[in-house]
Order: sequence, then C-alpha cells, then structure tokens
Amino acid sequence: MAIAKRLIVFLLTNMLIIGTVSVVMSLLGIGHYRTAGGLDMTALIIFCGLFGMGGAFISLLMSKMMAKWMYRVQIVTPSSDGAAGEIAQKVHNIARGAGLSKMPEVGIYDSPEVNAFATGPSRNNSLVAVSTGLLNSMDRDGVEGVLGHEVAHIANGDMVTMTLLQGIVNTFVMVIARVIAFAIDQFLRNDDEGGGLGWMAHMFVVLALEMLLMPLGMLVITAFSRHREFRADAGAAQFVGRDKMISALKSLERNVHAASSGDDGAIATMKINGKRSKFMALFSTHPDIRDRIRALEMMG
Repeated sequence: MAIAKRLIVFLLTNMLIIGTVSVVMSLLGIGHYRTAGGLDMTALIIFCGLFGMGGAFISLLMSKMMAKWMYRVQIVTPSSDGAAGEIAQKVHNIARGAGLSKMPEVGIYDSPEVNAFATGPSRNNSLVAVSTGLLNSMDRDGVEGVLGHEVAHIANGDMVTMTLLQGIVNTFVMVIARVIAFAIDQFLRNDDEGGGLGWMAHMFVVLALEMLLMPLGMLVITAFSRHREFRADAGAAQFVGRDKMISALKSLERNVHAASSGDDGAIATMKINGKRSKFMALFSTHPDIRDRIRALEMMG
C-alpha cells in the first residue's frame, strides 16, 4: 500500500488535534449550536469551520518539526563535506530556478527506503529530505529528477493547498458527526422529559463518529495528492529536464519490481509506489509510476 508516511503522520496529528479540540470544547461548553428548537446549523458550521481549519493549520505548522524528529533528519548545507554538500547545492540551484525567494532546508536521513519528501508550513519555510537508500540506488540524473520533483511541490504551494483541503474535510467531518450524534440523542429521548444520550455518551459518540468519518475524508485528500504528483513531475521536467525526471521514475520502477520479487526486503518499505488493487489505489497518495512516465512522455 503506497501511502506516504509523512502524510499519515500529518493525518494522525490532525485527528489527534481534532479529537482534543472536541473534548476541550465540550468540557468548556464552547460552541453553542444547540437550541431549544434543535441545531443552529449556521452556528454549527462556523464553530466546526474555525476549529476544523485550525486543526489542519496546527498540523501544518508542526509538519517540518515532526518530519525532522520522526526521520532523524540531518540538515546539510552547500558548505557540507562531500556528497551532502552537493545535494544541498543542487536543491538550492533548483529552488532558485523555480523562483523561490528563500532556500529550503536540505536534509538527509539514514534509511534503506527509496524515498524523498518536501514539507513545511510555507514556500519560505520548507524542508527537502532525501533518504540514503535513494542516494545509493540512483544515478546523478535520477537524484536530480527527484530533487526537482520535491522543489516543485514547494513552488506549487502543495503543503498549504493540502492543509486547506484537510481543513475543509475536518469541517465536514465535525459537522456530520455532530448532526448524527444529535439525531441519535433525539431518537433516544422520550416524548416527555428524560432519555437521550447524556453529556458523556454524546461526547463519546461524537468522537467515535469523527474517527470513523476521517478515513473517508482521506479519499478526497489522496485523490488531490495523486493529482499534485503529476503537477510536481511536470514542474521537475521544467526545472531539471524531462529526461531526468523520467530517469528518476524508471529507477523507482526498477526498485518496485525488486521489492515485489523479494530481492531486497529493505525496499519493500518504500512509500512511493507498489502493486495494489483498484480499491487500495483509492487510498494511495501517488499514481502508478507507469502512468506518471506516460504523462511526462506526452508532454510537448
């Protein structure tokens, strides 16, 4: 299953924040969207929108720090010794060509996986990280293609766009969870006074529904993620050359085949692509590599 680890962390962090916000708001009695006549939908949408978007942006602000911590990324600069300095210099050269006014931080992390990623809260506060597994398995053209792809994510503002989309999904999830919980509460009430879920049970139902609905929201997130991968490929083709991006993808494809045949167990942890059913493809953050290669070959 080709779901990127960094996106999973982003989503889990987001779910934790949303759950915490829901509990705190319930404890403090904030968000008066219930009235004697039922639900005030305008107040509910405003309440959920504020905290749904807030949760997503808190996740975004934490993304760079979380990535460094989770992957144990070692930051390198153009003045670093050897290959590390060359990688940092390449990223900065590509970033200048992409029109970035502030250079991304560049990091390398020790892992056999063939992977690279870009993260950070904005174009001016970003990180490009590359695994040692990728550096050891690709030639210079392939590595440059991957770096161009990650810089394109930054130049396209994909992190912020993904966050806005996540905030919208959060809002819908919070609204739907509360509407369903309210309907259950009303169903359990007697015509006269009494019955209903009660405060504690109501809060539990809301939280449970949010946890159930959030994975469905991932279908929207991953669909956008697949779209942005094609855009980043096109950006890399513009910044470093189409042939280098195709070379990178073909190298990834060879690693996928090696992993699927069991030739290298370490590569089997790859987050970029792999064999999957049509159903599981809906949850993938990346399109099939062959589709990406075809899209580049069709570029004029």
